[in-house]
Amino acid sequence: MNIILLGAPGSGKGTQAEKLVTNQGFIQFSTGDVMRKEIEENTVLGKECKKYIDQGNLVPDVLVNQMVESYLVNTRSDNLIFDGYPRTLAQAKALDEMLKKLGKGIDKVFYIQVSDEVIIDRISNRLVCPMCKRSYNLVGRPPKTPGICDYDGTKLVRRSDDEPAKVIIRLKEYEKNTKPLVEYYHSIEKVIKIPGHDSDANVAYQQILESLK
Repeated sequence: MNIILLGAPGSGKGTQAEKLVTNQGFIQFSTGDVMRKEIEENTVLGKECKKYIDQGNLVPDVLVNQMVESYLVNTRSDNLIFDGYPRTLAQAKALDEMLKKLGKGIDKVFYIQVSDEVIIDRISNRLVCPMCKRSYNLVGRPPKTPGICDYDGTKLVRRSDDEPAKVIIRLKEYEKNTKPLVEYYHSIEKVIKIPGHDSDANVAYQQILESLK
């Protein structure tokens, strides 16, 4: 089963993906992780992506689609979670075509709904582990040792695109480019709406599990 997690930045997609990977055997594909790796390695693609990310803008579809198609062709994995992709209608249609060539498709799309106020509060308190990519919230999900990852002892960091000014830009981009995906997947009866306001991520997780049955 291949699924998509949709929702604004900070809606909790990463947390739900982590739970599904750990407990249900899914494989997470995050374009954000792939882009950060390219940037860290200072590749040609990484340099191009960094120009857009540093300005708080979305990376153009042509660059993102190249990374996704390469991954799908080389891994041919099942039980994928697409987290952070697709972000635009063009990407969604491109993904459909990529998967169709491989004899696969998207089975369910979970739309995690959270208000902008809650998102801004969450992101302003978010830290991430640069090693294992797990995220923490200083208020709702703090690490056991301040500033240190519970799993590998790595020092936690604040992502550059989590700065308040850039978060507002990302939310505007989301409203413009990503939210129409909900209508697209709803039209083909794939969307399942999940309320994500609760500070306890297990509430949303249990609803997702029920929908996977």
